[in-house]
Amino acid sequence: MKGKNHYDIIVVGAGPAGEAAAMNAKKKGRSVAVVNDLKHVGGNCTHWATIPSKALRHAVKQVMQFNSNPMFRDVGEARKLSFQQILKQAERVVSSQVAMRTDFYDRNHIPVISGRGVFLDAHTLKLEGKRTRLSADNFIIATGSRPYHPPDVDFDHPRLFDSDTILSLDFSPRKVTIIGAGVIGCEYASIFGGLGAKVELINPATSLLSFLDFEISGALSYHLRDLGVRSRHNEDYESIEYFDDYVVTYLKSGKKIKSDIVLWANGRTGNTNGLGLEKLGIEANERGQIAVDRTYKTDVDNIYAAGDVIGWPALAGAAYDQGRSASNAIVDPEACTHVDEVATGIFTIPEISTLGATEAELSAAKIPYEVGKAFFKNTARAQITGEQVGMLKLIFHFETLELLGIHCFGDQASEIVHIGQAILRQPAPANSIKYFIDTTFNYPTMAEAYRTAALDGLNRVF
Repeated sequence: MKGKNHYDIIVVGAGPAGEAAAMNAKKKGRSVAVVNDLKHVGGNCTHWATIPSKALRHAVKQVMQFNSNPMFRDVGEARKLSFQQILKQAERVVSSQVAMRTDFYDRNHIPVISGRGVFLDAHTLKLEGKRTRLSADNFIIATGSRPYHPPDVDFDHPRLFDSDTILSLDFSPRKVTIIGAGVIGCEYASIFGGLGAKVELINPATSLLSFLDFEISGALSYHLRDLGVRSRHNEDYESIEYFDDYVVTYLKSGKKIKSDIVLWANGRTGNTNGLGLEKLGIEANERGQIAVDRTYKTDVDNIYAAGDVIGWPALAGAAYDQGRSASNAIVDPEACTHVDEVATGIFTIPEISTLGATEAELSAAKIPYEVGKAFFKNTARAQITGEQVGMLKLIFHFETLELLGIHCFGDQASEIVHIGQAILRQPAPANSIKYFIDTTFNYPTMAEAYRTAALDGLNRVF
């Protein structure tokens, strides 16, 4: 029976996917409520993952710029900040994000109900530890993810951290071991390396972020080494020995690494434990992720899921679009689109962003291609800002000149890639790299690297 606690849609989770789903459904005339088990809105993205780590990275980068710029030597000596000092900057950003997102819900009259939701059936949710029951015609699960914790690692030890608890670190370590060299591991390797720590990055693969274009991966390895990061490739974690003031990591190869702290950055798990999904016939996989179809519907017709809880690509920007699409599947099916083209944004120092095919993929598919490059050191804007490290690499079809891949390494890479994305998505022949030659770019800008790269590529074809 429908009552005052009944809604058209209940969204479980207030991170990027949940926020987008709720706002979209509300603006399209549906009654919506959000159930949030955290103290504030924003989800893990705002409080422990994307926002804090990127704010930390920016603060470290600012210190590095100050210390490397000879102009500032006239006003003072090189500075060294502690982890606690840069953490204050991250805390300010998180507070600003929470205030802004709380206002979004207030202005759109969307109630945010505090508590952990547990499904009783496909239309009823109970708040754990409370008598409150909520019902809805449809649900969208957007509970996000958390760091994966293997059972043999003691995460209660004060020298052992994951990518959430690292934000509670109350001293500046001199030596850091990071287990896992994925995106999170590489980003924190940049942060600690930028703070002057010696970093041991344990990587089971043969190279860093092997899904990247080989030149981009190689550039990342070079610049991490320059920051004092030692990447130990083809190495696997065996065990950890804990002491009061240090930790020893044992690798399967027999190596031992002593460090002040260990940061576990080896995967994430969907937040599905305790949701009561088994009562609905929804089964999460071994990493707590929920399977959905291309409209983000689960195995139950009125229950949808979006964001990190469904797995790939587990990026905040994609989660927004997935949440919006999931709600559209309910309120506006013609507007529902599947998110399958996502630019990779990796906030190392310098940052990386890519979209489309790599050289290795095109070679394996026997597709004729050519490459055009623009090195940032040759652009006026980079010379002005002093951010001369990096390049833009365009991969295009040898015959049709169709843009096939965009790979960028350097300052503002995650911004620069989206110019190419707009062209990559166009139907032929509008997706030709000739666009970048026929278009007038502001000068001096980083955007004009597209014209330089396109000219470089065409000179190799004609």
